[in-house]
Amino acid sequence: MNQYVENFLEMIAAERAAADNTLISYRTDLNQFFDFLPKSCTVDQINVDHIRGFLAFQVAMGVEVSTQARRLSALKQFFKFLHQEKYVANNPADIIDSPKKPRPLPKIMSIDEVNQLLFAAKNNAENTEQTQAKLQKNRRFYCLLEILYATGLRVSELVGLRLGQVRLDEGMLFIKGKGGRERLVPLGYAALDILQDYLAFMKLQGTEVNKAADYIFASRGALGHMTRQGFAKELKLLVRRIGLDSQKISPHILRHAFASHLLANGADLRAVQQMLGHADISTTQIYTHILDERLKQLVFEHHPLAKA
Repeated sequence: MNQYVENFLEMIAAERAAADNTLISYRTDLNQFFDFLPKSCTVDQINVDHIRGFLAFQVAMGVEVSTQARRLSALKQFFKFLHQEKYVANNPADIIDSPKKPRPLPKIMSIDEVNQLLFAAKNNAENTEQTQAKLQKNRRFYCLLEILYATGLRVSELVGLRLGQVRLDEGMLFIKGKGGRERLVPLGYAALDILQDYLAFMKLQGTEVNKAADYIFASRGALGHMTRQGFAKELKLLVRRIGLDSQKISPHILRHAFASHLLANGADLRAVQQMLGHADISTTQIYTHILDERLKQLVFEHHPLAKA
C-alpha cells in the first residue's frame, strides 16, 4: 500500500501545490484506513463495504463528524487517483456520502476586546524598562498582532512573511495562500507604520531580517521564522495577563474578527472574500450569519415589542 500512497501524495504535491500539513493529514488518514483493513487485503480487493465498515468503526470510536468527513474525502481522492492511473477498476468510495454536520458559527471578538489586546501589546512594545531581548520580542509580537488584525492573514501566512512580499509604497502585501492562490491584501496606514517602525528598530539592533531567507519575523529555528505555535503561545500569555477569556481568543479568531468587523462596518462580501483568500464565497458568508445572529439578539434585548 505504501507505494500507492507515495505516488498519490507526490501527485497532489506537484499538481495541486498541497501544503506540508495537508500531505501529513492525507498520509495519516489513509494509514488509519489501512490499519483497519484485514492484513491480507490488497488494494484491488478493497470495496465499498470495507469503507463503510471503516466509517462505522469511526462512529463507534467517537470520532468527530468533521474528522470522519475529512478521512472519507481522503479516501475518495486516493481511489480516484488509483482509478485514473488504472491501478484499480473503480472507485469504491465514490458512492458514499460524507457525514453532515451543521456548520458552527465561528467564535468572534468584540472591537473592544481587540482594542484591549492591541493597547496592551503596544504598552509592552514601548516599555523601555526591560531587557533588550524582551523589548525585541515585544516589538515583534506587537507588529505581528497589528498586521493580523489589519489583514486577516492566516497565521502561517503571517509568521512566514518575507520582506519581498511587502509593497511599502502601495501599502499592500502580496500573499500566496492555500492551493498556490495569489492575492494582494491592503495593509492599512496604522499597520504599515508599525511594520516600518519594527523594521527600522531591527536594523538599529543589528538584527535585520534574515537576508538569506528574507523573513521579516526570522528565528534561529528549523523553519527560519517564528512558528505558528510560538505566536499563539505569546498571544495566550497576553490574553491571560490582561484578564480576557483565553478560550475565546486565538490567532484564527482574530482572523474572524477582521472579517466580521469589516462586514459590520459595510464592507463588500466579495472584497472580504478576496482579502481572506477564500476560494468559495460560501466560506466567507458564514460571517454574515454572525451579523444576523447579533441583529436578532439586539432586537430581543432592546426592542420594546420583543418583551413579554
